[in-house]
Amino acid sequence: MAPGPGIGLARIVEHDGSAAHAYLARLALNDRPLHDLADALHQLGALHARHPGLVDQAMNGIDDPHIRPWLRTAAAAFAGERAYLIRLAAAAGPPPGTPGQAAAEAAMTAQRHAIDLLGASVRPGCALGAAIALVLDWPAIRRPLDMAAARLDIAPAPLDLPTCFETVRMIEAIDGEAPMVRAMTFGMQQLLAQHRGLWALLDARADARRALRG
Repeated sequence: MAPGPGIGLARIVEHDGSAAHAYLARLALNDRPLHDLADALHQLGALHARHPGLVDQAMNGIDDPHIRPWLRTAAAAFAGERAYLIRLAAAAGPPPGTPGQAAAEAAMTAQRHAIDLLGASVRPGCALGAAIALVLDWPAIRRPLDMAAARLDIAPAPLDLPTCFETVRMIEAIDGEAPMVRAMTFGMQQLLAQHRGLWALLDARADARRALRG
C-alpha cells in the first residue's frame, strides 16, 4: 500500500531539510568558533524571530477542525522558540564582521521576502505546507541552538512543537484533494529551499572569515 500524504510530506523534510546539510552538523559540534554560532543565531533570527511568523500567518483563513488545533499548538510553541532564539542571539553578541556583507544582506532580504510570500499565499495549502515544513525542520535547527545555549551557560528551552507523528496524523485527517496536496508540497519545498540557502550562506560566510584570518 502506498504511503498516505502525511508520510510523503514528512519524507520531504527528512530528505531535503536542514538535518541533511553538512554545515548545520558542523555548527552543532562543540568545537565551532562562537562567532560562527553568533552569525547563525542572528541570521536565523532575521528569518524566524519576527512576529507574526510563518505559522501565525498560516492560521489566516483556516477553519478546518483538523488543522486549526495543530496550528494553534504550533504557533504557541513557536512563540517560545522565538524568545529562545532572541535570548541566545543577545547573549552571543553581535554578528561577526564578514567580507561580502552587502551581498549577504541582500540574500537575507530575499529569503525573508520569500518566506513572507509563502505565509501570505492565498493558494489553499501553500502556507500550511510551509508551516509544516518549519515545524518538522525545527528539531534539527535546535541542535546548534542548544549547543550555543550550552556554550553560553543558558538552560535549553523545552521543545514543545507538534511531533512528527502528530503532524502526520493531522495531514492524514485533512479532506484534501490533489491540488491542495500539491500546494502543501510546494510550500514545504520552498521553505526547505530557503533553509538550505541559509546554511549555504552561513557556510560561505564562515569560509570568508577563515580566509581573512589567513
